[in-house]
Amino acid sequence: MTATPAEEPTRLPEGKQPALRVMPMPADLNPAGDVFGGWIMSMADIAGSILARRRARSRVVTIAVNSFTFRQPVSVGDLVSFYTEVVSTGNTSVTVDVEVLAERDPENPVVVKVTEARLTYVAVDDKGRKRPLPPA
Repeated sequence: MTATPAEEPTRLPEGKQPALRVMPMPADLNPAGDVFGGWIMSMADIAGSILARRRARSRVVTIAVNSFTFRQPVSVGDLVSFYTEVVSTGNTSVTVDVEVLAERDPENPVVVKVTEARLTYVAVDDKGRKRPLPPA
């Protein structure tokens, strides 16, 4: 399969490991036959929270979805990789960028960026109260 002009082929980031890698299944489809956007949002939130939790060294909660852009549809059989990066920290918060890439057609692999998002998490203690981030 060759990429259509809208797919904008790319490469997986060299030297970076994804926070999460998953393959959507038929139950994850919307009525149009593409993977439901809410499924992608959920996986992006999980991937972002993994990195935020590492930085906070505690439980975190999602406080804001700052931006979410869907660039391409995702299909059953795509291998979807979620790459994360901390872009800022506050006293109690961690903001994470999530880049979502799909690997398509294993016989003639094509990688496309399908989604990008920015989410903010807040570190909380065992009672769910905000807590300061530890030194980096």
